[in-house]
Amino acid sequence: MTVWAVPRASRTEIVGLHDGALRVCLAAPPEAGKANRELETILKTTSGAAAVELLSGSTSRKKTLVLRGVDPVDARRLLNAGGA
Repeated sequence: MTVWAVPRASRTEIVGLHDGALRVCLAAPPEAGKANRELETILKTTSGAAAVELLSGSTSRKKTLVLRGVDPVDARRLLNAGGA
């Protein structure tokens, strides 16, 4: 899944889509991996995934992640509902 991360937001939330990527606002700063860890936590919690793995984009706003242990259709439905 492709995610557009927005660090240092006023609160952490899934807000919808941005150029075909899931847009996620993160309260954490992009320092020492804090925003990436918060992103993994919100995606895992919202989707019910067993694990979330960051594949690329560790220092970029555009990230590619894989959600393990959850059906892709269910994950998309749950994450889209979180942003609506």
